[in-house]
Amino acid sequence: MTAPFRPELDGLVPYEPGRPVEIVQRELGLAGPIVKLASNEGPWGPVPAALEAIVAAARAGNRYPDGGCYALRSALAERHGLAFGQVVVGNGADGVLNYLALALLEPGDEVAFCWPSFPVYPINAAKMGAVAVRAPLAGSSYDLEALAASVNERTKIAYVTNPNNPTGGMVTRTALERFLDGLPEHVLPVLDEAYFEYVDDPEYPDGASEQLARGRRCVVLRTFSKIYGLAGISMGYAVAPKEHAATLKRAGIGAAAAFDRFAIAASIGSLLDADYIQVVRAKVVAEREKWNRLFDSLKVRHSDSRGNFVFFETRRPHTEFSAELRSRGIDIGRAFAPLENWARISIGLPSENDTARKAVADLLG
Repeated sequence: MTAPFRPELDGLVPYEPGRPVEIVQRELGLAGPIVKLASNEGPWGPVPAALEAIVAAARAGNRYPDGGCYALRSALAERHGLAFGQVVVGNGADGVLNYLALALLEPGDEVAFCWPSFPVYPINAAKMGAVAVRAPLAGSSYDLEALAASVNERTKIAYVTNPNNPTGGMVTRTALERFLDGLPEHVLPVLDEAYFEYVDDPEYPDGASEQLARGRRCVVLRTFSKIYGLAGISMGYAVAPKEHAATLKRAGIGAAAAFDRFAIAASIGSLLDADYIQVVRAKVVAEREKWNRLFDSLKVRHSDSRGNFVFFETRRPHTEFSAELRSRGIDIGRAFAPLENWARISIGLPSENDTARKAVADLLG
């Protein structure tokens, strides 16, 4: 007898992460290590204070972790000038996005976002039987006018990814204010700011301090997986109005086991050294500018990325371009439909970036 699985799952294709670099290296017969620039990870690793916190947490490894993440949520509330009850912790920002889908979406509802962007948005919608509505980008950034035009009476969530992944463009403070002012009351704006710490543009808006803290009804997402170098631990969080946060926490009941003692300790430790984060940002910006100069010299179209990655035209299908790079020991991951002739490369360590730039120059020069 066929199991009574929900039909909404039939069209979903499970995400297959890239194979371990050791396997790729062996299959290609490469003598040197694979340069992995596919996942927007923080190549400089965790904040030193986070590593110290992990070691200290190991001494209490026989005790259950703080399932309510009280210390971490208190630190985040203080960081953003918000109340403790406004902070929700998830297993990465993805975990909080899952809470949002569970709490808000029913069959026939709609979610709106620009595309290409973070694929979890349409995946979560499909899981709940909701409809994903894709608006176009404006260059490499969200087209907030087009996004507003895609909103209707069935829309429950409007995502704004700023800066956008994979294209890297940002929307300005003025544009975001105008969009939020015009959004109907029944639509919840979700400001996904996973790459917030990499942006140094004075026109970049801080959703937490400029919108939420001033009374705007919105949800703001952040993560420890990027600039804090904790992708292997996967901790993220949202800040939201108290009543919204309370509902999201209810949607996440049973997920507390995902927050192990080491992840919590590392996240708290990451907040202790703002100077280290400034240094990492400066290194990323310097490496990103080297990429931009290369693209300009080759007359290759590229986006004005504000994240820890670059996005550029490959002049051939991504499958061919990425295969050629992989044969040289460089992994840049998947394509991003519908931009099949464009590629995203993460910012790695300077030596890794130098290797990748030489290979890209050979292929596009």
